[in-house]
Amino acid sequence: MRYRTLGGTGIEVSVHCLGTMMFGAVGNPDHADSARIIHAALDQGINFVDTADMYSAGESEEIVGKALQGRREDVVLATKVHFPMGKGPNRGGNSRRWITHEVEQSLRRLGTDWIDLYQVHRPDPATEIEETLSVLTDLVSQGKIRAFGCSTFPAEEIVEAYHVAERRGFGKFRTEQPPYSLVTRGIERSLLPTAQRLNMGVLTWSPLASGFLSGKVRKDRPVDLAAGRAALTPHRFDPSIPANASKFEALEQFTALAESIGRTLPELALAFVTSHPAVTSVIIGPRTMEHLDSSLQGADLTLEDDVLDRIDEIVAPGTDLHHYQPDGLWSSPALTDPAERRRPAADRSAA
Repeated sequence: MRYRTLGGTGIEVSVHCLGTMMFGAVGNPDHADSARIIHAALDQGINFVDTADMYSAGESEEIVGKALQGRREDVVLATKVHFPMGKGPNRGGNSRRWITHEVEQSLRRLGTDWIDLYQVHRPDPATEIEETLSVLTDLVSQGKIRAFGCSTFPAEEIVEAYHVAERRGFGKFRTEQPPYSLVTRGIERSLLPTAQRLNMGVLTWSPLASGFLSGKVRKDRPVDLAAGRAALTPHRFDPSIPANASKFEALEQFTALAESIGRTLPELALAFVTSHPAVTSVIIGPRTMEHLDSSLQGADLTLEDDVLDRIDEIVAPGTDLHHYQPDGLWSSPALTDPAERRRPAADRSAA
């Protein structure tokens, strides 16, 4: 297993990070089996584990906490906060009120005294970034977290947070967690260069594009849109949708490229993500031991320049063929709320 420094934190983490979204009710409900997968990952050199409070409504954190008993000191443990945890107002977001409450719940579920990396899961337009950075800085001072980062933030909001932190003397976001894959390369345009300039660690999610690059999906093979990942987001897998045509064509070319170098498509996909100099670690999210073994099978693969050049020919740098909106990424209210783009009728008539 290879290791890299997590941004400017000085913390060494494995190039492969164990994501635990699939442990619990939404994936593998067997706590003992999930713990065996976690232990197997640690035994193979992974020292970086990522979870979130909202994964299976806290169940994932509980599974991780039990599995790490006796091994906590050897693990860089990351979790996240933002999404609602229960019904009613003030049960989510990035406010001081919610973060102060929820960090205690995560510590309890994880069975630990500290969190190595505490991440804000999505932006919160209702909360000033100054408010969020202030409480996160306090949590570092209190010893409850070691560092903090963000997840799926656009580059402009990361830059704003950096300057607010500089101006007010707060701690800075040390990491960003965006989606990145052979067919999801939009972050190469501005996010990854920004992270490099600000010396941020980058841990990427969905390297197999929600299973699209798993090797089980093919252009000429009917996709069962009623089962598995395809059932959750059928619009990403349906070959009859015209917008998916270029994605399925790229899939065939990537499959042929992987075969030409004697590797599987998932191995090619994971090696591609870790080849970018801005990427610190790639999150793999196994549900079974088989998934874990498959993800780590090509952990030693380094892609030569000619292979990377061919990848760029198939999907141009900075291009997204696999879209997560509206079900996976944060969307700016400027795009999703018509009222943000339209003057009141009185103003328009006066003009």
